[in-house]
Amino acid sequence: MKEHTHEHKYRKQVVNRLARIEGHVRSINEMAKEGRDCPDLLLQIAAARKALDSVSKVIFSDHIESCLIEAVHNGGEEPVLADLKKALDHFIR
Repeated sequence: MKEHTHEHKYRKQVVNRLARIEGHVRSINEMAKEGRDCPDLLLQIAAARKALDSVSKVIFSDHIESCLIEAVHNGGEEPVLADLKKALDHFIR
């Protein structure tokens, strides 16, 4: 894990969204344990996936606005871009 020398603009927003997603996934698990209908489960899973996509966009924006900009200003954009490309390769399949 790499250490950051800068503050992420949206860190608190990301942490809050992830906490809500965690609670949502926990409730989906409870629904499954209770034997709720499959369509209900699928609807909730779709909502959780949408929330994950949404927080991913925030993280991507944060990375561009903080990590990438700082790297460009300090002449170190190549490794940051390489890391971003690698992450996107795993994220978008």
